[in-house]
Amino acid sequence: MLWSDPENKPPKELRDAQDMMRRAGPLLALAMVVAMFVLGTR
Repeated sequence: MLWSDPENKPPKELRDAQDMMRRAGPLLALAMVVAMFVLGTR
């Protein structure tokens, strides 16, 4: 890679979306576990 090449950074909107998905991932996993537990106890 040459020093004059542009930096390979995603646009701000994409970075924001990635950050949001990174935060939502564990929350979605926890919600799935809770839903399985609730459905299993019925």
